[in-house]
Amino acid sequence: MGSEFKPFGNEREAGNPGEDFWSPGCRLAVFALASTSILSLLAGFYGISSMRAFALFVSLPALVALLAGALFDRATGSQRLWCGIVVGSIAGLIAAFAYDIFRLPFVFAHALGIERILPPLQLFKVFPRFGAMILGQPVEQPVYSVLTQLVGWTYHFSNGLTFGIMYVALVGDANKRQWAWAVVFAVGLELGMLFTPYAKFFGIVLAPSFVVVTLAAHLVFGAIMGLSALGLSRLLTPSAYR
Repeated sequence: MGSEFKPFGNEREAGNPGEDFWSPGCRLAVFALASTSILSLLAGFYGISSMRAFALFVSLPALVALLAGALFDRATGSQRLWCGIVVGSIAGLIAAFAYDIFRLPFVFAHALGIERILPPLQLFKVFPRFGAMILGQPVEQPVYSVLTQLVGWTYHFSNGLTFGIMYVALVGDANKRQWAWAVVFAVGLELGMLFTPYAKFFGIVLAPSFVVVTLAAHLVFGAIMGLSALGLSRLLTPSAYR
């Protein structure tokens, strides 16, 4: 009776909270490790490495290191790093689902008979191509296998998850920052991608309708990510650091 709900936590925080691994330097390391997901795509664009090699030998070990660091902090530290990674991961995934749901009417505008209201856009065409790049296949294929589709979609949600971690690592404590910073972060990412070879590489025409819809989708992504991180942070942050 009267005890505080502490999901994912333990009772150690009520006494000695343990060493704090959520210092600016540790947060920078978390940000760098999380950023390797999107960097694998950029490495492929700029010829630094194949996306397959970068994903297997850089991104995957980096994500394993994030998980190991989170579990180590949960067991021996203040749990702030653990909380930051959990909050960022969940908030990023929720935002990624919201982002895709927002784009569904544009993707299926013809099928829904609403092409006079919303412009039909092939916003999901890149996902199987992500999978092809990771699997070392030709980027353009007449038909993509189920495996290629699954790998591509998994990579897409990996980006959502890691963007959430990057955001929380930047702000430090989502409970003490305006959630609107997540919108700035998400829109900044999209604007940055527009200046990369992304569109040319995947044969996307940067028509005004495409730019407006993708920016609007990233507004949605950022808002949902910021609000989700705020709510989760209030729920999960160790009481000693609230």
